[in-house]
Amino acid sequence: MPLVTTGELVTRAAAGRSAVAAFNIITLEHVEAVITGAESLNAPVVLQVSENAVKFRYGRLLPLARAAGTAAERAAVPVALHLDHVQSDDLLRQAADAGFSSVMYDAARLPYADNLAATKAAADWAHSQGLWIEAELGEVGGKYGEPPLDAHAPGARTDPAEARAFVADSGVDALAVAVGSAHAMTERTATLDHDLIKRLATTLDVPLVLHGSSGVRDDELTAAVAGGIAKVNVGTALNVAMTGAIREFLAAHPEAVDSRKYLSVGREAMGEAARRIIQVLGR
Repeated sequence: MPLVTTGELVTRAAAGRSAVAAFNIITLEHVEAVITGAESLNAPVVLQVSENAVKFRYGRLLPLARAAGTAAERAAVPVALHLDHVQSDDLLRQAADAGFSSVMYDAARLPYADNLAATKAAADWAHSQGLWIEAELGEVGGKYGEPPLDAHAPGARTDPAEARAFVADSGVDALAVAVGSAHAMTERTATLDHDLIKRLATTLDVPLVLHGSSGVRDDELTAAVAGGIAKVNVGTALNVAMTGAIREFLAAHPEAVDSRKYLSVGREAMGEAARRIIQVLGR
């Protein structure tokens, strides 16, 4: 099936009061697992490559992007490619030629005025290339080696009035909001601010995105989607599933040296994790 655009999937999900699952991929096993999970439910899905994943791949975007794109084109369900948490302008400008339909430009670490200026410049360039662009406002935290963030600390949340001005002035197509989740959580203990999600959904005229969703329980995710979240980013949950399955396999088979044996177990575990999350989102 030909690649679809992230904007198309998110807009459709928002209109149907559901959310599209967007999974961060690092290896080909991640790609295959996510697509398998989505196909088992006949659900669309977004494959995301983060700037951190590009750094892991020796700073080269194309090898993973080409592999993901090729797998996506052979999938039985709609699949989009998204370049995630981009801070480098050089990487941003590789997005269109690498097959991505969208990018998340991350200047949220900067003071508001600097975040706005950088994001507007990125949005102007992205739109000139036909790319859908997502930004972040607030302190989700936990990425790029940041120390753990208290997602409930004063000032950590996205302010609706500030978000409305940010979206209008930057021209972004979607906004990742800080509502109680954090990146890289390995335990599902995050508590979301559902009143804030509803206020943001009412205030903004662009889709809302939830980052750090691996640390959010199923019931919290369901409520977040009902409140207006239209795109749910997941990464760590896949890695937890993969690592746990491989550890268990190698403990039971200490003689194993064929990487296909344990990678297949890890891939299957990630596929099940992806399937569960897609089901929770109502797809």
